[in-house]
Amino acid sequence: MTGTSFLETLYNTRPGRAVARRAGLADPPKLRRGRTEPTGHTALATLPGGGVGAETLSLLGIAPSTALVDVPEHRTKDERGRDVPPAYSTRPGALVVDATGVREIGQLELLRQVLRPAMRGLERSGRIIILATDASAVDGLEAKAVAQGIDGINRTIGKELRGGSTSNLLFLTEGATAGDLSSSVSFLLEGRSAFVDGQAWRIAPRKDGDEGTTGADRGAPFAGRIVVVTGAARGIGAAIARTFARDGATVVAVDVPAAGENLSAVANELGGSALQLDITADDAGARIARHVASIHGGDTKIWAIVHNAGITRDKMLANLDEKLWGSVLEVNLAAEIRIDAVLLDRDLPGGLADCARIVGIASTSGVAGNKGQTNYAASKAGVMGLVWAMAEELADRPITANAVAPGFIETDMTAAIPFVSREIFRRTNSLQQGGQPVDVAETIVHLCDPASGGVNGQVIRVCGQNLVGA
Repeated sequence: MTGTSFLETLYNTRPGRAVARRAGLADPPKLRRGRTEPTGHTALATLPGGGVGAETLSLLGIAPSTALVDVPEHRTKDERGRDVPPAYSTRPGALVVDATGVREIGQLELLRQVLRPAMRGLERSGRIIILATDASAVDGLEAKAVAQGIDGINRTIGKELRGGSTSNLLFLTEGATAGDLSSSVSFLLEGRSAFVDGQAWRIAPRKDGDEGTTGADRGAPFAGRIVVVTGAARGIGAAIARTFARDGATVVAVDVPAAGENLSAVANELGGSALQLDITADDAGARIARHVASIHGGDTKIWAIVHNAGITRDKMLANLDEKLWGSVLEVNLAAEIRIDAVLLDRDLPGGLADCARIVGIASTSGVAGNKGQTNYAASKAGVMGLVWAMAEELADRPITANAVAPGFIETDMTAAIPFVSREIFRRTNSLQQGGQPVDVAETIVHLCDPASGGVNGQVIRVCGQNLVGA
């Protein structure tokens, strides 16, 4: 038995756990996952100038309670004479703060007033959702600075919340409405967002021609829609495929021929189809389109493509040759660009639909860099740059391009990391644990939802608010 395996075995015994807790390594909270809503009530705080929060919750069929406010006349004193904020009589499951009208530094005090009573008052796996107006949609230096100040508040309270609770921020750009916002608010309230914490993304008006929720069943939003997932034979890719199938999609599972047996098993399990394909082939995009057209009919289009396939070839830059460098960039970035270019042809049978969703896989390594991963970080930062550029390039088409950036996710690959290092990676985020493949999958499925057309050109980190990067 190796030293590492001995440590892991010891850690998982009752005495080992007790010692770990005394050392400050308490058992991580159990997270609420899936299409599950908070059990407690949803409180709403509408700050001056707001209103879209109430409208959004109404669209979701949620009748909110009134949030408590921490002001001097409401406070009591504890035995040491310290101020104690008002407490909820029953723990809320979520607090939505509509700060879309906040423009002045002094108004940030209003956020403190509504957030303080909730910081220790939420139920386990509770949610704080802050709505604010994006700096691009406000005038004046102070108003633009305040918008970024709200982001700082959100990221900090995400680190201070307890029991698996999370905080996230949605910025509304000019013209965005409750209808554009509702999909993201629903995602953040539900267990689907379990490992998304301390993040902020922007909501824009859906583009002209985006079909939104037209014809979509909210319990099965992808019914009748084709979704292509690359790297689908195992791990995160298989979880993505399963989550789409859960929500009604017909999945085309793509992976290399060497993974053919696992790929077929996943496709058969989901009632989809398998395509054995090296995505770096020059004709990869054309072969995906031909497969879709031949299996599902020439008039069928792809609703969403998820570029999950990826590789690592880790070495310190001093030891990194051109072959290892090039292979990672080819699989993780260049192949994605070539495939999209083919599938975006409006006249291509089996190509992307008019309202298609494109999702790439970035990484926290692409956000902050990572020792020994220069090639990987370059490819994943490149994916981020790609979706930002595509959102602009496709401005005249109702197609969205987004990315997720996973942090430490529990997979077969991370299971091979030595125990002490693995435990450090798990603990260096606000939720004190590694994520699950389904956490990445749920975020991708949200981005591809027919109702998520207002989310475009965004990179959402699925990392439990990992301490690496922004």
